[in-house]
Amino acid sequence: MKGIKQGIIKVILKPNSPKSRIVKLDSEREAYLIDIKAPAQDNKANIELVKFLSRELKKDVKIIKGFKNREKLLRISLKK
Repeated sequence: MKGIKQGIIKVILKPNSPKSRIVKLDSEREAYLIDIKAPAQDNKANIELVKFLSRELKKDVKIIKGFKNREKLLRISLKK
C-alpha cells in the first residue's frame, strides 16, 4: 500500500480487530483488506481508519462512499 500516490482505492474493513493493520490486497475483489481496532459504532471505525491510513501513507485520506458499510471507497491525496 506504500506505493499508492493519489487516487481512489477500495478497502474492506474489519472492525474490532486486535490491532490496526493493512492485511493484504485482495486482487479478486480489487480491494485492500484492513483490520481496525476500533468498534463499528458511533463512526469510531471510520475515524480510526482515516487516522491510521493518513499516518501510514503520509497523505490525506477521505471516505467518499460506504460510511455504513464494510466496503468503502477512499480518496487519497497529497497532504496540504
